[in-house]
Amino acid sequence: MAQVTNFFAGANSGAGFQSLFDKIVDLEDTYDFMVLKGGPGVGKNTFMREIGRTMEEAGTPVEYLWCSGDPNSLDGIVLPEIRCAVADGTAPHVIEPRYPAAVDRYVDLGRFYDLTAAKADAEAVKAYTGEYKAAYVRAYRCLNAARQIELDTVAAVRRTFDEGRAERRVRGIIQRELRERGGQRGWTTWRFLGSVTYRGGIWRFDSVDALCHTVYEFADRWELAEQSLARLRQAAEERGWDTIACVSPEAPGSIQHLLVPGLGLAFVTSRPGMDYGKKSFRRIHLESLARPESKARLRFQARMASLLREEAVTALKEAKASHDKLEAVYNPYVDFDGVRAQAALEAGRLLGWLEQVRRA
Repeated sequence: MAQVTNFFAGANSGAGFQSLFDKIVDLEDTYDFMVLKGGPGVGKNTFMREIGRTMEEAGTPVEYLWCSGDPNSLDGIVLPEIRCAVADGTAPHVIEPRYPAAVDRYVDLGRFYDLTAAKADAEAVKAYTGEYKAAYVRAYRCLNAARQIELDTVAAVRRTFDEGRAERRVRGIIQRELRERGGQRGWTTWRFLGSVTYRGGIWRFDSVDALCHTVYEFADRWELAEQSLARLRQAAEERGWDTIACVSPEAPGSIQHLLVPGLGLAFVTSRPGMDYGKKSFRRIHLESLARPESKARLRFQARMASLLREEAVTALKEAKASHDKLEAVYNPYVDFDGVRAQAALEAGRLLGWLEQVRRA
């Protein structure tokens, strides 16, 4: 059975849409990268699902990248065995080829629209487009307000955090778990493990379990694990291990979860709303290394931030409903048989490359 993993390349945050689409693949070490173009309802998700299904059946690992606007819809697929990938290259995560045809290339699905019929519904398209964009603005305002409260809480708690004890624990983990591999420095792949969506917070801890049998869980509701995870990533890389660094949607420069698949080793952050929810190898209570004052105030701030996030989810639901209406306008005017035929053509190419790789 093919190994399947699930991540996000984009996420919703108080700063708006956060994108890692420029980090989906390393173009210096990629054979083929399909960048899908075409508007709402044109079949980008259908195309990628067909590719994913075909490659799973061929027994090659498939990494699915899900959409933060609709976590049931795909934004991309990565096929590491053959160094190939597919991604939605339209707004808000526009991708332009760097090495056209030689490495990355457009696949235009917009040609499967019935242009004449679509133009007849231009007013509905404009209305629903305006609705869903306005709903996103409201969602991001609420997330931003929640984030400001959270940052105030984090600053207050960090002042009492015993960084020395945390560092000693990390040094112990490095000595026990991260043996020297030798050879080249490790490579880091950057992903989001989840996002706030119209269904609330979605976190794909199933990918942690698929890749790692030893999981260290940091109990951390106050964002205290940042330095520890950065230190672990640095040590893993220096010792020759590739990592998957899953960053925070609210602070993409800060690692939230770290996977070292070559060692079957993971370090995850767990807190209310982002609970690992399974038995871990070891649970490290970082919260016990802080002694914040005025815990009543912290509880009040947590409640206020939670309410604002709930309001953001409501706005994201409205955005999803408007986007569904927009896609419903377009769907009757899309040649989905043509989209599937194009997907089959591209899947055939991928299978051919897979056969070459396995023969080599």
